[in-house]
Amino acid sequence: MPDPEPQGWDIDEGPQDVAGWSTGAQANTAAAIRWTAWGLLVLGPLLSTFAYLSAPAQAGPAQKKLAPTAPAATGAQGAAGFAQLFVASFISAGEGDQDKLAAYYPDATGLRLEGASDRRRGEQLTVVRLRQTDEGIWSVTVAARITDTKPAAKPVDGHQADAKDDAKAAAALAMRYFQVPVATATTASGASGYSALAMPAEVAAPERIKTPGLVYGPMRPALPADPRTQAVTEFLTAYLTGAGELDRYLAPGTHLAPVAPAPYTGIAVDTLAIEGEKGTEQVTAVPDDGTTLRLLVALRATDHDEVRVPLTYALTLKARAGRWEIASLDGAPAPATTPTAPAFPSDGTTPSMAPSTAPTAASTS
Repeated sequence: MPDPEPQGWDIDEGPQDVAGWSTGAQANTAAAIRWTAWGLLVLGPLLSTFAYLSAPAQAGPAQKKLAPTAPAATGAQGAAGFAQLFVASFISAGEGDQDKLAAYYPDATGLRLEGASDRRRGEQLTVVRLRQTDEGIWSVTVAARITDTKPAAKPVDGHQADAKDDAKAAAALAMRYFQVPVATATTASGASGYSALAMPAEVAAPERIKTPGLVYGPMRPALPADPRTQAVTEFLTAYLTGAGELDRYLAPGTHLAPVAPAPYTGIAVDTLAIEGEKGTEQVTAVPDDGTTLRLLVALRATDHDEVRVPLTYALTLKARAGRWEIASLDGAPAPATTPTAPAFPSDGTTPSMAPSTAPTAASTS
């Protein structure tokens, strides 16, 4: 059969599906979107006004958070410095200097001051004792040496003058101590403030304590053949005079810089005190690698005026490759450990009678 002739019109096959949506659905969706957009445009200002009016009353604009600042010097350090300044002004104060002292102690305006202003001067002022007596209250003891800047006229009586001069000379040579009560508190600005509660009180020198024992043996002559003498002499010569390369005398991992500019032209090591050493027998051998040893070195260093100055150093040595090297320059001599008294058992027996539960060497072998 012959093929049918093509028709000259389009055939309406009904709605066509395009990507899962029908063309009718597309039309309905477009209309819904248009109405929704118009609705949002109309409701937008109304919703914004409602949100603004319904916000909590206490919620204001966001406050900028301030970065925390470092606290000012407070407590012990500030009180100590304040007391030191007060004592310096107190020593130099004379007639008419009430206001100068009132900067530290407000009631000083009513004091009766005698003598010329600045006739005395405080030297070598330093805090030697500091203790807190109550909350915000510090007791500060300041040491000072007092010298006269305007010597008074000598009495006519020669014998009386000699006695006074002797007493005055003794007072000038002595270190004197002044105790100052200082109150400290936080001011309105957040800084720390200070005020003296009274005028300084002159007190006796602080008591000296018994020197604690040290781990070293007795001081003994530094023998030239002793490898420890050789090690410390070479190191301290480079350290104090700049002669020689310092690093060659240091143990691996130890870092020290020489004193600069070099204050001395030479040194002489006089005596050594060796950790754990009791006798004075001569030592010429170096122990195994890694062995450490602490010692005190007493020496005389010759300065640029050819004056010998006594110095003492606490050092730790370390053995390596048949010689001693400097492992550290210690901050202070090492104190001897004090044996702790054994506690008595609760059953009333002495420590030697208490049963032992620790294993013996035989039982662990």
